[in-house]
Amino acid sequence: MQPTILEMMNAIQSAQSRFDAAIIDLDGTMVDTLGDFQVALNAALADLGLPRVEKAFIEQTIGRGSEHLVQQTLAHVGAAPVHFDVAYARYQHHYERVNGKHASVYDGVIEGLVRLQQRGLRLACLTNKPTAFARVLLAQKSLAPFFSVCNGGDSFERKKPDPLPLRRTCEALGVAPARALVIGDSVNDALAARAAGCPVVLVRYGYNHGQPVTEVDCDAVIDRLDAVAID
Repeated sequence: MQPTILEMMNAIQSAQSRFDAAIIDLDGTMVDTLGDFQVALNAALADLGLPRVEKAFIEQTIGRGSEHLVQQTLAHVGAAPVHFDVAYARYQHHYERVNGKHASVYDGVIEGLVRLQQRGLRLACLTNKPTAFARVLLAQKSLAPFFSVCNGGDSFERKKPDPLPLRRTCEALGVAPARALVIGDSVNDALAARAAGCPVVLVRYGYNHGQPVTEVDCDAVIDRLDAVAID
């Protein structure tokens, strides 16, 4: 079967690109999920009779997985670590209930994903969020069709900033790390990318533990996902 004109154009454009794939973070990079975290976490704390936490605390704490978030929150409100198992179970329960309801896709994300896809790049979503929650959120926000691979914080033995998830995701995509562009919002993404041998750019608007991403070792900082340079 002869290739179509569009397929030939995509092949030519892909050959001209520096990259074969893009591996993109979810929370703080594609979707603003701070509202979901706030509702679910405070509902879990209320179940245990513990005080609420403010959005500013959550924004600086998210990004290293649900377990880390709950552990740090319990410490922040002065609760003993023995409460972790119950608190984590209640948090998971509430997050499943609210997942995506208080979240929105950042400006430029859809346009950026279309552009990357049109240039022939294979796309993967790699997040520290549990895989099931990530897939539901991608589907709710009409982002799922862009991705051939979606890996979460429970997909591997270790989470970002460890490089293992990136290396395994590159294997799943069938690309060399040097040809896989990582797009994220925090030092976790940058550290993982550097250790895995992937180029990395960070969005300016995400969740970087209260620190400006301009202070992070990365290849570029962009204002919107559709501003990423792939040529």
